[in-house]
Amino acid sequence: MDNQRLVNFLNQLLSNYFVLYVKLHRYHWFVQGRHFFQLHEKFEEMYTTVAADLDEIAERILMIDGKPLATMVKYLKEATLVEANADDKENEIIQQLIEDYQQIINEIQSEGYKLAAENNDEPTTDLLVAIQGKLEKYVWMLHAYRAYE
Repeated sequence: MDNQRLVNFLNQLLSNYFVLYVKLHRYHWFVQGRHFFQLHEKFEEMYTTVAADLDEIAERILMIDGKPLATMVKYLKEATLVEANADDKENEIIQQLIEDYQQIINEIQSEGYKLAAENNDEPTTDLLVAIQGKLEKYVWMLHAYRAYE
């Protein structure tokens, strides 16, 4: 398959999104402190967005004749993000999410666009642009939230 490198990239992105999805659930469940209500709600919004994007990524892989990964073992093997730590504090959670979102943005910019262009795959480019835009918005919001500390 000529587009195997693109499929591999999208599977890595899918894997990162599954790790992020679980991480956001963890943060949603375990967040504590004076910002509990605000963060509890925001993390739910974030994991709901990630869930929708998961489906888009997997379907795109299928549309370009690939096979999306579909087991936790494979996700953890292919992901470049790390799982959440046991007792993250609020400021650590916010920093970790900024880093995770930025890492995915960087991977899209350094690899994803190039691979999509090499395959003349504008729909994949469009998907990556949409994902990057959502992630950049969350990075901005998280930075703005931290400005009040």
